[in-house]
Amino acid sequence: MPNTKEVNSLCKTLEELVLISGLSGYETNVKNYLSKQLKNKSLKSNSDVLGNLICTIKGDERLPSIILFAHMDQLGFVVKKIEDDGFIRFERVGGIPEKALTSQDIVIVNNKNELIQGIIANKSHHATQIDEKYTVTRIKNLYIDAGFKNKKDVLKNGVNIGSPVTYAPYYKTLSNNNVCGSSIDDRAGCAVILSVADSLFQIKNKPTIHIVFSVQEEFNLRGVLPVINSLKPDIAIQVDLTLTSDTPDMKGSSDIFLGSGPCISLFSFHGRGTLNGVIPHPSLVEIFEKAAKAKKINLQRSAASGILTDSSYVQFANNGIATIDIGFPMRYSHSSREVCNLNDLIDLKNLIITAITKVDKNFKLTR
Repeated sequence: MPNTKEVNSLCKTLEELVLISGLSGYETNVKNYLSKQLKNKSLKSNSDVLGNLICTIKGDERLPSIILFAHMDQLGFVVKKIEDDGFIRFERVGGIPEKALTSQDIVIVNNKNELIQGIIANKSHHATQIDEKYTVTRIKNLYIDAGFKNKKDVLKNGVNIGSPVTYAPYYKTLSNNNVCGSSIDDRAGCAVILSVADSLFQIKNKPTIHIVFSVQEEFNLRGVLPVINSLKPDIAIQVDLTLTSDTPDMKGSSDIFLGSGPCISLFSFHGRGTLNGVIPHPSLVEIFEKAAKAKKINLQRSAASGILTDSSYVQFANNGIATIDIGFPMRYSHSSREVCNLNDLIDLKNLIITAITKVDKNFKLTR
């Protein structure tokens, strides 16, 4: 079991990350936080034109190089129309379910990088008609109430067409080292990789590892591609959520349980508007399974449809990249209250470190 100090440290990092608003395409504040944390660990980083944050930890150049990445951005909304009476219409950025939007707390990031508090309005119950009680309000009929008097008041406060909007940043601890937050996807992955970077930096015998915190995954899944094309890694390890099956609404969907260890994806397939997904490279599956056994970590196995990550596109870059998705169990994806377990994250960190050190002179990528 992870020790209390390790749990508390990871919890603090995750909380700080979750409480930063960072819509797809507007990840700068998240990037600045991560860059500062890397600098505190004596690790240099730089960002590219899109805003991807890159930190290269040099290793044995005779070994296959690795990119280890998680996305910084979160899903949300963008202002699309300001009504004369000060109410704000918006459009979704990423896969946000309409059924979960009314009455949500949100923040709008204005032109001074300030958070403007608001809510997505819900029609007063006493005025709701019979045919409205059991229907989902479409996004075109939803609006944000931030307390503004009129359109002039909105503009005066630095909010305009195109301003980014996210769920109001939120984080709290639950029982049994479970935590709840507004952007666990994928700030938990970022927290894990940040911890991995610190440990890898101190290990002597290792391949070169490119730590990358990527952008725009929730928007179009391709923000990391310029980094891939530039660094040309041999191996890609992507860290993101894995859906659990331990809640009443998900029972029977898989064998993934919160608090039961990190996850390895053996198959993912979107099947909704794209035929993309990832079947992992067998050599990478092998080293992660060996790493789990060596560290006595329970490695949960996932095979799922309806799932798509940026690694789906990464694997086809350059001459082809050996790719694998490694994850942490998470409940309630893409809602304003996602739940994960800190013990799973710490086991995931240790799993990744051990697996990477198994990429040695005997490791082969040939099929």
